[in-house]
Amino acid sequence: MVISRASSESDASIHSTFASRYVRTSLPRFKMPESSIPKEAAFQIINDELMLDGNPRLNLASFVTTWMEPECDKLIMASINKNYVDMDEYPVTTELQNRCVNMIAHLFNAPLGDSEVAVGVGTVGSSEAIMLAGLAFKRKWQNKMKAQGKPYDKPNIVTGANVQVCWEKFARYFEVELKEVKLREGYYVMDPVKAVEMVDENTICVAAILGSTLNGEFEDVKLLNDLLTAKNKETGWDTPIHVDAASGGFIAPFLYPELEWDFRLPLVKSINVSGHKYGLVYAGIGWVIWRSKEDLPEELIFHINYLGSDQPTFTLNFSKGSSQVIAQYYQLIRLGYEGYRNVMENCRENAMVLKEGLEKSGRFNIISKDNGVPLVAFSFKDNSRHDEFEVSDMLRRFGWIVPAYTMPPDAQHVTVLRVVIREDFSRTLAERLVIDILKVLSELDMIPGKIPAAKVEEKEKAAKNGKKSELELEREITTVWRKFVLDRKKTNGVC
Repeated sequence: MVISRASSESDASIHSTFASRYVRTSLPRFKMPESSIPKEAAFQIINDELMLDGNPRLNLASFVTTWMEPECDKLIMASINKNYVDMDEYPVTTELQNRCVNMIAHLFNAPLGDSEVAVGVGTVGSSEAIMLAGLAFKRKWQNKMKAQGKPYDKPNIVTGANVQVCWEKFARYFEVELKEVKLREGYYVMDPVKAVEMVDENTICVAAILGSTLNGEFEDVKLLNDLLTAKNKETGWDTPIHVDAASGGFIAPFLYPELEWDFRLPLVKSINVSGHKYGLVYAGIGWVIWRSKEDLPEELIFHINYLGSDQPTFTLNFSKGSSQVIAQYYQLIRLGYEGYRNVMENCRENAMVLKEGLEKSGRFNIISKDNGVPLVAFSFKDNSRHDEFEVSDMLRRFGWIVPAYTMPPDAQHVTVLRVVIREDFSRTLAERLVIDILKVLSELDMIPGKIPAAKVEEKEKAAKNGKKSELELEREITTVWRKFVLDRKKTNGVC
């Protein structure tokens, strides 16, 4: 005898996910729901919302790695439940981190003896690495000033105005005055001469950028070292240099091995680099390397034993995943020097393809340099009718995420578009991006341009008289025309 039963409304197993009540009603957005829902429904709800995110591969705003080999993905997933800080429980992971530190230190020409190990640590990114390096400089400076019986309450750091925001965070969070060398049109990195002029007895270090976020340019660390050496000799100070090589640290050794920017320069005491940028690892890994043990004050290092043994730690956070450390080690041994050089050369070549395509249009000035981080920063030669922000906005319709931004002081009147060339940005994509930019320019040429400021004044006068101004009429016409062009564009799409 077959026994049948009627299914209850709560029996989720027989419902299609999209027909179930869990996706037919709204979930609370800012409060935890009262009841549980099936795992399939939770997955589908979240997955559907994430579909609205941009495509990471087409996010040309970011320097951060968006592709790794499937074998490395497997290693990442296999170690995703390991806590990096549990060194006694996961000694092999700790050993891999130490190997990475030493490999990177040798890459940066640290003055290590045959049996000497490097001094450094893995971090969650260059922001944490910069905080740690800055704290080491501040503590060393404070100790020196105390020993000399001098005030130690007003430390400062000298940087260019082109530094990444993490330097401003360090200065504000740890009460260090940030002295910025202003930029100027045509020169978008720190001027070493002006930087050294700003150095005084309270300067804990000068921060040089190897790969500006704004245009990818390398600052002249060699010249900075020479000028600062002369000033130290003249004043009796010992002001050091930190190199923020977040973007350029994994580029310069392979593309420009003769360039002196690292520990070959005596005043360079620490270097940070982002493993998750051109170190070719997914987001969440950075490194800071010190020249020697003497450059990292011992009192900043904590020792704990409640995880099983004595463990030294110098980090801002405590727990973090091991996956990215393992992924970095994979890339270092998988690619080796030859592989990294090939990847960087390919990135540089694709940057040149994009640059040449933009130059052929005759519409853009190229702001970036050929030598530096492989990116292309460019701006309109004539932005009186349309600006870079409009290009950025319209490229989104093709799937591209290309940022537009203004330069820092004193070049804030310059607006720039920037395309970062990563490992997974192929020549085909570079050529396709040029085609889509040309399409955008063609569409912009069909749309009336920006309204001059003089006509804004005319509108205000017309408003007083109670009638439409020429500006308002132009705006109405522009709105209608823009809608016509965009509607026409939609009809040409593929279903």
